[in-house]
Amino acid sequence: MLCEDLEVTLTRSSTDIPEGSGTRPGVGRAVAVLVLVAAAACVPLLGPSAALRGTGEAAAPGTAGIGLLRTVLFAALCVPLGELFVRRLAQSVPGTPPALPRAWAPYAAAVGFVAALGLASVVSTGNLVPHSPADLDVGGLYATRDGKLALLEVNAFVVAGLCALSRRPGAQVWPLGALVVAEALRAHPTTEYDPLLGSALTLVHLTCASLWVGGLLYVLRTVRGRGSGAAGAALLGLYARVAAALLAALTATGVCSALRRMPAETILTQLTDAAYGRALLAKVILMVVVAGLALWARIRLRRAADPLTACTPARAEVVALAGVVALSGLLTALPVPIRW
Repeated sequence: MLCEDLEVTLTRSSTDIPEGSGTRPGVGRAVAVLVLVAAAACVPLLGPSAALRGTGEAAAPGTAGIGLLRTVLFAALCVPLGELFVRRLAQSVPGTPPALPRAWAPYAAAVGFVAALGLASVVSTGNLVPHSPADLDVGGLYATRDGKLALLEVNAFVVAGLCALSRRPGAQVWPLGALVVAEALRAHPTTEYDPLLGSALTLVHLTCASLWVGGLLYVLRTVRGRGSGAAGAALLGLYARVAAALLAALTATGVCSALRRMPAETILTQLTDAAYGRALLAKVILMVVVAGLALWARIRLRRAADPLTACTPARAEVVALAGVVALSGLLTALPVPIRW
């Protein structure tokens, strides 16, 4: 119903879109993207020292670098999953432009491969930062659970990149799915209390987050395309409806995961006195901002004379989500809270 209303509403206004609205981004937009990337990179690089200050906790070797690599890996996972997700949504929107924006999946796979390779090198040295190639024990990766998962992530990005360059880019879903499973298992070692439950929660959480972040990015790229018009707005409206369900799943799995690592009777204390809790609190606050921007965009979609004005809060939402991804990478590198 929402898609039909948007399509009717924009039938009149689609001809008013400026001729140059589909041009390539200018220098100002490119500079803004570089600033955003630099700012997001500062979160895992500078975050550990701020989060650990005064807690009495010791950081593992290379915490900042690992956090940055994990952030890059998460971002590289979001891009192709989001593209596949939105391309599937676009099939149900009448009048969608036949030429959707060019996929960034091959580039994301290359970047993700480098990040996964860096993380695998850390695992090969016993979770220590390697200082020379001689420190690496590639053969030892096959002997440990973490090593096998690290190799699986490296290979998954290679296969995903090859699929993205093939005539059937939809086949990426299989290596990307394997990567999500590997990351969910890695986050919950067998020594943890009820690791299968934790892995299941992380699996759902990471999948929904990737679809949300990557999907919104690709929707905005599609809407900016020349000739998107009413179909572009309808696609944005359809995505907004699905994103509401993704947000609900993210919230539920996030709360359950937090309660598993920080019991209810200690969570208030650990949110301020533990490094993990502080980073989690920052992520929660940023997610509240993201939810507010998403609500603002949804209101504009339903009430504004030109629903495409919803792109303004949606772009701000992408920026905030970049911070959320960076904080997620930081969380994976910080010490796990103690269950008091």
